[in-house]
Amino acid sequence: MIRVLLADDHAIVIEGLRALLEGEPDIKVVAWTTDGPDVSSLVEQYKPDVVVLDLELTSIKGTAVIEALHERPAPPKVLVLTAYNDGESLRSALDAGADGLALKTESPQQTLTAIRQVHAGRLVFPQAARRWIEGRAAGAPGDLTPREREVWALVAGGLTNPQIAERLGLSDNTVKFHVQHLFSKLGVKNRTEAALKYAHGR
Repeated sequence: MIRVLLADDHAIVIEGLRALLEGEPDIKVVAWTTDGPDVSSLVEQYKPDVVVLDLELTSIKGTAVIEALHERPAPPKVLVLTAYNDGESLRSALDAGADGLALKTESPQQTLTAIRQVHAGRLVFPQAARRWIEGRAAGAPGDLTPREREVWALVAGGLTNPQIAERLGLSDNTVKFHVQHLFSKLGVKNRTEAALKYAHGR
């Protein structure tokens, strides 16, 4: 049974999600809130497996909620459910440590699939988001985000993905995602090439 917590500042979205999820035999909605700052205490109380979170919460940024959850000893998986299909929203969710992203404009069935995939440890992104990332991948090292630069330095230092994940408080999948895109942005095939490029003045 996948235990889910819903956080969205629109009560109507929460009602719709609850109605959708309550029909599923393998998913149980254990709590919900329209107030971002309540998420951490509800996670403490109900121990959900997956938090379905809107990035645009009224009193606190969704990214701040994700970062706070990642500081917990056993953080839940976080699926960001957003209406914004632009690259910067995606990037901010990823950098904060989200395990997946689903769009409110997609079919309810895709939201269900995303919850199950994130729970199973897969990193989930909609096609449009992938296209945006791949478009960005053609850039030069100057296009790296601060998070990618951090990851690059740790790769160059010989750390494995699980070690980088632990150091940065991210999931293994999120680190794997950053490393893949780092390699394509740098035009390198492996960690050794990435480390050499880092050593030669970046």
